[in-house]
Amino acid sequence: MLRVDPRNPRAAQAAAELARRIDLGALPPELCVVIGGDGWMLSCIRELGTEPVFLGLNRGHLGFLLNEGGALDVVADRLLSRSWRVSRFPRLHAEVLGANGTMTETSAVNDVYVERSSGQTAHLRLSVDGEVLVERVVCDGVVVATALGSTAYSFSAGGVPCHPEVRAVQITPIAPHAPRLSPVLLPHGVRVEIAALSTDRRPVRAVADGIDLGPVAHLRVSPAEDDVKLAFFDGHTFSRTMLRKVLRS
Repeated sequence: MLRVDPRNPRAAQAAAELARRIDLGALPPELCVVIGGDGWMLSCIRELGTEPVFLGLNRGHLGFLLNEGGALDVVADRLLSRSWRVSRFPRLHAEVLGANGTMTETSAVNDVYVERSSGQTAHLRLSVDGEVLVERVVCDGVVVATALGSTAYSFSAGGVPCHPEVRAVQITPIAPHAPRLSPVLLPHGVRVEIAALSTDRRPVRAVADGIDLGPVAHLRVSPAEDDVKLAFFDGHTFSRTMLRKVLRS
């Protein structure tokens, strides 16, 4: 199976060159080769679910979820020799109560967050496993991220990048004003709830892996039932990838 970002000329060129080198139909049927960037990888996972094994070739910017493309002759040899290792990463399950009273459920590989959608700061109540962490935090929003997603928006908002192979959830306030709430790293099994306060004057929206879920009154985030499976070529290590692509960038 092949998924190529149609908006990315570099991805289309790489796919054409790769197809001239190998018969993609000879690859394992459960393998989905994704050519593009991190956003395209998340889109493919959202479309296809967790049954496939996703092997990404980076033709985007950061490419944290993908293998470095490199010389396509080398890539072709690795694909033919099946020189990859499959890792499993937990996802988040989100239940979103919209401002209009409708309920939406979705899953996320990287993160789910609530952010202000007007010029006013958001007022949010944050709870973990039923215990109120803060009754009212004045901020721009709150990010709930997996360890895999901790290097994305959560890191930009001031969170600490976490090694992707740690099964954890990071809660990161976005520009907190009062109280000065710090990011916190918790076990993956926790359940996080974010209630939007004073939504008539301070509307907020929810976003899951870059998809706008619209105005929200309440968000509940818990562990998803199934993991996503990502394949990386032999020799890939997340420690080196984090140092080179995140911490030194």
